[in-house]
Amino acid sequence: MRTLLIALALATLAAGCIGAESSEPPVVGIRNMYNQPRYDTQERQPFFADQRSMRPQVAGTVSQEMTKGFAHATGLAAQSKAYIDEVPRVIIAEFGTREAIMARGQDRYDIYCAPCHSFSGDGKGMVSRRAAALGAAALVAPTFHDDRLRHIPDGQLFATITNGVRNMPSYAHNLPVNDRWAIVQYVRALQLSQAPAAATENTEQSQ
Repeated sequence: MRTLLIALALATLAAGCIGAESSEPPVVGIRNMYNQPRYDTQERQPFFADQRSMRPQVAGTVSQEMTKGFAHATGLAAQSKAYIDEVPRVIIAEFGTREAIMARGQDRYDIYCAPCHSFSGDGKGMVSRRAAALGAAALVAPTFHDDRLRHIPDGQLFATITNGVRNMPSYAHNLPVNDRWAIVQYVRALQLSQAPAAATENTEQSQ
């Protein structure tokens, strides 16, 4: 009799564990590891005092993906702290060819830059057009074909992508160092490709 009761009990337990549904909530020992909040890029969150979900780098640390060298990581010459004039050759060498760095730069530019600056770099991307339509002229992105931006050093353009400026956020969290330099290289190509049109437009406006 005892053996029969034990067998029935085991059968009942097995039936309750295999294929049975329950409306009871799951038993979770550490709830905060079961249901954690997720924050999107640049989203506000209340945990930190500055409410930024994208945390700045810890002072004195170097990420594994960071290109070695002060100039490569900052766009500044190590001694003078002035912006370097051109994309470092070692960066181009890591891509293999100028064609490769240009292709990567175009790919990243089209994703991260074109929404504001447009695919041609004239500052008339979708975001800028929307801002202009709403009367928010301060949010309209500048054109890369302005003489001032055509003549700034490559290091300054890289530093702007890295650190952000005015309404433009930093892209250091989104783009590795080499990708930022690739975008600089591609922007220079855009400026060269649009130079005749930009010169004609400037001449017509001055008249």
